[in-house]
Amino acid sequence: MKAIFEQYGWEVLAYDAINQGLINKTYNVKTTKGEFILQTVNDSIFKDPAAIDFNINAIGTYLKEVHPNYLFTQLYPTILGKTLTEWEGQFYRAFEKINGYALDVLDNPMQAKEAAGAFGLFTHNLSDFKVQDLKLTLPDFHNLSLRYHQFEQAILSGNPKRIQESKTEIEYLKAHKTYVNKYDNFVISKDAKQRVTHHDTKISNVLFQKEGGVEKAICVIDLDTVMPGFYISDIGDMCRTYLCPVTEEEANLDLVTINTANFEALKNGYLSVMESELSNFEMDHFHFAGQFMIYMQALRFLTDHLNNDVYYGAKKEGQNYVRALNQIRLLEMYNESI
Repeated sequence: MKAIFEQYGWEVLAYDAINQGLINKTYNVKTTKGEFILQTVNDSIFKDPAAIDFNINAIGTYLKEVHPNYLFTQLYPTILGKTLTEWEGQFYRAFEKINGYALDVLDNPMQAKEAAGAFGLFTHNLSDFKVQDLKLTLPDFHNLSLRYHQFEQAILSGNPKRIQESKTEIEYLKAHKTYVNKYDNFVISKDAKQRVTHHDTKISNVLFQKEGGVEKAICVIDLDTVMPGFYISDIGDMCRTYLCPVTEEEANLDLVTINTANFEALKNGYLSVMESELSNFEMDHFHFAGQFMIYMQALRFLTDHLNNDVYYGAKKEGQNYVRALNQIRLLEMYNESI
């Protein structure tokens, strides 16, 4: 770590790991110049770390000029002026630490409203940014047609025993292919606009502060997946992760329920800043956003299960099957409740 610290010219007083997030290693570093967040970039997931670096810098420069009062996690340069540095085959980047805290789970609808408003404001403030200038950090990340094709391939060439055992779930997902058709029609519509989209809007990717005892979302973080996209990706990911009190790891499907108050809160929070930006066609697909994302995640978990857990991995037998069952149940509950 000393070699990395020297690249930033830091005299380090203390540092420790932050155990939040699954992809990148993150450290809190206390120096004589202040506190910083130092992060690795996982290039086994993100094949082009330079693309992430480019996007964050391009967005940061724009926001600094156009919305100077907007709180954004600007990259901190090394003494050579680089915002992405490599050491022994590992990529690193740093940010000045922003005082705030992230949540692992939602406790109340107000948190959902605040977080959704923060993600909406992020996209809103970049409405005039040339989205085509951004690089694709994860190509086809939320391409439902591709995910369905991968599912079909897994049915043909996956583990025969697992395919047989998953027949009910396979048939359920095939019966709901209409979501794929609806997605295809959405993305080609002239009334659906590509915008600067976060693509990973879970609650832990927003920093909060308490102001007078009231919790306020102050900043969007974890910008690796920021790239051109459709607003249904951000709304869908919020629906998938904000509405249910348990995660996709929960095997007791009776606990997979929908909190309708959280849905109304996230809808109000997001539309409080984005409603004027969205076309009538886009607004008509607000509910579909949740269906699209939950269905896609069910597809991805079951596909990985049929392919012997090559993508997500599994710490125990059948883990991705349980995740798929969980998301199918969540989709059913979403359709019943919302």
